[in-house]
Amino acid sequence: MKAMRLLRFGGPEELLLEELETPAPGEGEVLIQVHAAGLNYAELLQRAGRVPGAPNPPFTPGYEAAGIISAVGSGVSRLQKGTRVVAMLPAQGAFAELAVAPAPLVTPIPDDLPFEKAVALLSQAPAALAGLRVAARLREGETVFIPAAAGGVGSFMVQLAKQLGAGRVIAGASSEEKRALARRLGADVTVDSTRADWPERVRDATEGRGADVVFERDGGEAFARSLRALAPRGRMVVFGADSMFSTSVSSEQFTQLLFQNQSLVGFALPALPPEVQGETLRDVFALVASGKLEVVVGQTFALRELADAHRALAQRKTSGKVVILPNAPARAAT
Repeated sequence: MKAMRLLRFGGPEELLLEELETPAPGEGEVLIQVHAAGLNYAELLQRAGRVPGAPNPPFTPGYEAAGIISAVGSGVSRLQKGTRVVAMLPAQGAFAELAVAPAPLVTPIPDDLPFEKAVALLSQAPAALAGLRVAARLREGETVFIPAAAGGVGSFMVQLAKQLGAGRVIAGASSEEKRALARRLGADVTVDSTRADWPERVRDATEGRGADVVFERDGGEAFARSLRALAPRGRMVVFGADSMFSTSVSSEQFTQLLFQNQSLVGFALPALPPEVQGETLRDVFALVASGKLEVVVGQTFALRELADAHRALAQRKTSGKVVILPNAPARAAT
């Protein structure tokens, strides 16, 4: 089988297509013929060697896969060969024609749900819903600011915030095209997040008060700007891989948190109890099935184009979910 391998930590050029032996599922596992695999921003940091706990290269990356079960290991009874599924792969391996997944992390999907949309629902839609419902504890009528609102998590969060009763959704995005997408998905106001004064635009949209909930995902200077956009008694929810780096709280910012009764909340979906994660995933599947949640697949790439997908995501050139299609032909060279 063909698989993309990370040969060593570094840039996208360290990703190389190789021919490997076909894997076999062990006890409690299934083998999936991968039709779509999801790429997340955190995987760019892993490729660069910036995420603790990553496997030692060379290895086949990729945490999210959607496809058809082609073999079932011993001890697996609820899943059968030929079933359409999505799966989380804690040991990675999704960027390949075939991948092994633990049976408890494999979920059947409806026949009418395309694989590329199913894989987009696996982690980013639950992250959006749990971020709003569990971390932010969004209340009816509140104003929420969502950064990267046209991205994988943000495009879901804009829609879900309205459904959870947000009074006003303010969306940040880096281009007019992305801001237009956020408005189409339900944002009431959009701001240019590349401008240093975007917190003032959030305050303009809230009569000077600021947003009740501000999501922050970039760390560094973005943390300070997000705090400027936060209303008294508001909650700032910090999430995303970049928020772990180059972020500090000054004494002035801490004083603001104290005297404006503001809360700083950390959020990571994988750290929530498994039953909460499972319930959240079921909820987003139900919302999609009922037509209440749109899945935005921004760009798709062939398997051998994984390095190009990394570059596009790093340069913020994508909207919605970035999906790798192992069976798709590569684009012709220009």
